[in-house]
Amino acid sequence: MANRALDWLAQAHRDLEQAQDSRAAGRHEWACFAAQQAAEKTVRALHLHLGQEAWGHVVAHLLRELPNTITGLEDLIEKGRVLDNFYIPARYPNSHPAGAPFEHYGPLQSEEAIRYAREIIEFVDSQVA
Repeated sequence: MANRALDWLAQAHRDLEQAQDSRAAGRHEWACFAAQQAAEKTVRALHLHLGQEAWGHVVAHLLRELPNTITGLEDLIEKGRVLDNFYIPARYPNSHPAGAPFEHYGPLQSEEAIRYAREIIEFVDSQVA
């Protein structure tokens, strides 16, 4: 079977572009979710690049499951934990005590989400290069 790591990485880059577009349009909940997706897909790409399978959607967990030979992950794991908070709550109204998701996310959250996703993507790009 062909290694699809580069396909996952290409989609991660596109998801990050979507996050930026959503932020610019004021759709901060979608910017946060797209940033989480970008990070998740890029870490999955690294697993595939290394010949490993990766399961689940938790960025921090996917980062922790990388081989011990990859160093410098602690800070990225913490950033992944932040991004993981955008996987479900940014999309579903019943994830919050009241209000639609778009009422709970603003420019501060989307800026941070995009920045963290970009850092994870840059790290993976450097590993795959």
